[in-house]
Amino acid sequence: MKITAQEEYGLRILLRIAKCNEEESMSIQALSVAEGISPAYVAKLTRILRKAGYINSTPGNIGGYILAKSAREININHVLKTLGGKLFSKEFCNDYSGAMKLCTNSVDCSTRSLWQMIQFTVDQLLDKVSLYDLSASEEKSGKLLNNILEQIPTSL
Repeated sequence: MKITAQEEYGLRILLRIAKCNEEESMSIQALSVAEGISPAYVAKLTRILRKAGYINSTPGNIGGYILAKSAREININHVLKTLGGKLFSKEFCNDYSGAMKLCTNSVDCSTRSLWQMIQFTVDQLLDKVSLYDLSASEEKSGKLLNNILEQIPTSL
């Protein structure tokens, strides 16, 4: 499993915007320089984040992007699904059916159970994390994420 560039960079852009003061905004150029991402890619990602309601654009030559709502209200699971989708969805079996219309394991599939369990576990963790939680230093965020992880039941 891999985290896509779109998910990684989109989340980094959102975090960068979240760390701005409430009166400040960040332009595409400023985000590009700060994150080392091309302006065209930043524009694509900010468009996705704006359409999903996570950021707003401010017009003018000193305009840029600001959070559309509080960082505490922005759920990381929802952000990542907006940027890249779920790890596993019901369409997965149709997408990977091989050369046939239906997967040869569509009736009895143990790998589907594995992917569903992984998706469930990832959702449980990410649903508890807000953008605000990630806005702290790496050390503080790491401690918070470890506390969240410890609260998730280990048996399904």
